Amino acid sequence: MGKMMNMDKDRAVVIGGGAAGMMAAAAAAESGRPVILLEKNEKLGKKLYITGKGRCNVTNACGRDKFFENIVSNPKFLYSAFHAFDNRRMEMFLESNGCSLKEERGERVFPVSDHASDVTAAFERFLKKNGVQVRLHCEALAVETDGEKITGVQIADGTVIPARTVVVATGGLSYPGTGSTGDGHRMAHDLGHTVTDCVPALVPLEAEEDWCKRLQGLSLKNVSLTMSCGKKKLYQGFGEMLFTHYGVSGPLVLSASSFYGKRKGTDAVLLTIDLKPALSEEQFDKRILRDFEENRNRQFKNALGGLYPAKLIPVMIERSGIDPEKKVHEITRQERRRLAELTKAFTLRVKGKRGFDEAVITQGGVSVKEVSPSTMESKLIQGLYFAGEVLDLDGLTGGFNLQIAWSTGYLAGTSSTEAERSK
Repeated sequence: MGKMMNMDKDRAVVIGGGAAGMMAAAAAAESGRPVILLEKNEKLGKKLYITGKGRCNVTNACGRDKFFENIVSNPKFLYSAFHAFDNRRMEMFLESNGCSLKEERGERVFPVSDHASDVTAAFERFLKKNGVQVRLHCEALAVETDGEKITGVQIADGTVIPARTVVVATGGLSYPGTGSTGDGHRMAHDLGHTVTDCVPALVPLEAEEDWCKRLQGLSLKNVSLTMSCGKKKLYQGFGEMLFTHYGVSGPLVLSASSFYGKRKGTDAVLLTIDLKPALSEEQFDKRILRDFEENRNRQFKNALGGLYPAKLIPVMIERSGIDPEKKVHEITRQERRRLAELTKAFTLRVKGKRGFDEAVITQGGVSVKEVSPSTMESKLIQGLYFAGEVLDLDGLTGGFNLQIAWSTGYLAGTSSTEAERSK
């Protein structure tokens, strides 16, 4: 009986069955150690089902340097984890467990089937094969210690699961409906860890301007977006965006939002959209001239169909200050120039960000200063590990946040078992 008890104590418990938790359990199980994976939801990988519009953008196939350019918070902390388990290894893991992958625009990687459930199914097969005990509908309340090292995990029914190592992989605060309700932050705090301010990231932005409402539903492709605060440029990107009743959304805006919280000072934050990034202002002026030549005798308001999407035309007219009834051949060079300038620098003021229920990820979390980057182990408590979004790590859209989860999950899982073997 005593031996059985020791076997129990020797186990690793992973709290959270999302991306990082499934990977941590998989990595820990490879060593042949007993592993229990606790998930409070009715299934594993609940948040994965809504990533990439349900298609699950599992990683990004770019090279190492480009990968780190897309990490917003604490990229250096991630070096060891990415080195231990990079995007190539992640692709191999999924392919070898029955989930075929494909690469799309921007080197984003998806399951061939376009179903996030195939990613979870690949993990479920691996976990089963390696003897991981998955407990669903099982909420962890607290991590127990003797003051210096881990002793177990208390679950909702009051019982304590003895454990030598615990990986906390509970996610952040975004999409609380999937169970990301800050449990891990609370546990970390109770154990003496610093949790940095948590804010929504990869989230739509609200605009001051009322005319956004009139553009609701308008999607702009192949535009360039710059976000600035005073003289400082916070972000610049190229791609697509979308107007909403409160402001702007879409991939470009979500990425920009991750830098909104990093600004210093109280200057207004401006978004500047270049609607025709392939043309210089001179070239675009020539393009306007050409269109105006063909529409010489029409009214200004009826001569813009070739230049802008229909929904945008009334707002462009209004903002240009040109009389909509004016005949095209009466428009002055100065007025034409103003239209070109507006097209190359269409601005709006950011009022704020939307909330956690619309945020793809959380910025902030367990302070990386108190976690060892080479193992993901707490510097404060022996046998306590962190992985995924619970940490103060985040990246831009395109598969980077899931790769953070895979890499840190893998390193936490393998380190937790290597530490045991070395004792």
